[in-house]
Amino acid sequence: MNWIQCLSEAIQYIEKHLTVEINTDEISGKAYSSSSHFQLIFHLVTGMTIGDYIRSRRLSLAAQDLLRSNSRIIDIAMRYQYETQESFSKAFTRFHGVPPSKATQKNIKFFHPLSIKITINGGFEMSRKLIDEFYWNETEAPSYKELTAWAGKARGKNPGVFDALTEWILNDAEWTEDKLAENEQILMQGVLARFKEQNAKLRSYLKAHESSGEVNAAVYKALDRFDDELSGITHSEYLREAVSKMFADFSVMNDRNVRRLIAGEKTGNAGTDSVNVFGYINFLKDIDASVQWALFMPDYAKHQQQGFQVDEFEYRTFPAMRFIGVKHDDSTDEQTCDAKRAEISKTLDAMKEHKSDFDYDIFFMHHYGGGVDVSPWNGFWGRFMKADTPVPDGYVSFDFIPNNNGVAGPPYISKVAYAVFSGDTEAMHKREGYDSDAMYDVTRNIILSQGVNIPYPLKYWTAEIHFDGHDKPSTGYLFSVDL
Repeated sequence: MNWIQCLSEAIQYIEKHLTVEINTDEISGKAYSSSSHFQLIFHLVTGMTIGDYIRSRRLSLAAQDLLRSNSRIIDIAMRYQYETQESFSKAFTRFHGVPPSKATQKNIKFFHPLSIKITINGGFEMSRKLIDEFYWNETEAPSYKELTAWAGKARGKNPGVFDALTEWILNDAEWTEDKLAENEQILMQGVLARFKEQNAKLRSYLKAHESSGEVNAAVYKALDRFDDELSGITHSEYLREAVSKMFADFSVMNDRNVRRLIAGEKTGNAGTDSVNVFGYINFLKDIDASVQWALFMPDYAKHQQQGFQVDEFEYRTFPAMRFIGVKHDDSTDEQTCDAKRAEISKTLDAMKEHKSDFDYDIFFMHHYGGGVDVSPWNGFWGRFMKADTPVPDGYVSFDFIPNNNGVAGPPYISKVAYAVFSGDTEAMHKREGYDSDAMYDVTRNIILSQGVNIPYPLKYWTAEIHFDGHDKPSTGYLFSVDL
């Protein structure tokens, strides 16, 4: 018996038993296959899980029964294997967009029985492409080390696939009326449901490793946020309406304005490209990254500390303050630069009544609230002074406040990750193999591993701390966060 016939017989078996309890062993037996293998084949061919298929068919038939008969809602719930009327009503509302009591012929959706053909075209091909391009963890009962290795590899693969998903959603040729049903299967059952399955498996694997003390607890916070978004409970206020509409009634995706909010724009492999619309898929891309960062970043940040180490790391919220300094000139020779720093320190030393509680020479860096791909890097030598400190002639200032006002650029947030390093200062400032230098990378990577938000790009800034004065190497780092 070939696999097409096996799948067809399994689907026929499901159709005959939708009003009784079904388990995957019985279904896979009709396909002469093990349960795990059959579920994998079913998902790859149809773009949805067996559970999703059974649920969709039962809720479709339940809606028809509601309209055709005088049966009570509780009787229909029991007929289609729901234990309570409440659980049935919740599932019905998620699927149809209306509660059972409000169902009409016009507002319910009908999910037709699947039929397997030799040629699978269109949406299925896109489904397989999008699903298979993501880097899934398929290992059974992996070790924690294997999970962290998978997460690291996913960081090199998944960002580009999310961008491909964005591109697909924005392609009008792929969203004609006749493709809408297939596209719903691709996006909702193929991509989103598969991520939910992956998250559930990952939780199970992590729970199995908790007694070892290896598990970074921040991963659970990331998974919770991911599951919310995958269920349509978005944490983005401006996307809430569009996402809710899509989950309630997928036909809203006929509207390109809705699709644009869902798709967002491509943000590149690093996720840092500037965009005009940051959409739902962009949020999923970032949260997928946060799960992976929580898994592999702790060890990665430790491995980066070659010749130096992190002595202190904590999050601080400074009171309102003002940075006062002078812009760094890359073209200036080192001797002239040293003399300029000495002059800056002398000027600020004289302003004793305006000193802040963080009175160190600082090299402050930012992009004026723009992305690194569009806004140039800017560096300034100076110090943090009290808020409203008068600015000397020839100096510039930037204000800092504890709370995020949502506006790009200054005033910046005075919430920071504070890191203190010791060891070989040349190793701390090594640039080769790092995004910026070693201190920057290690500080950032610890933040990412702990699931703390970096307010990039609107309020993003960093600073090197010269604890022993401007003429000694910096051994401390400040990195903006939004706690």
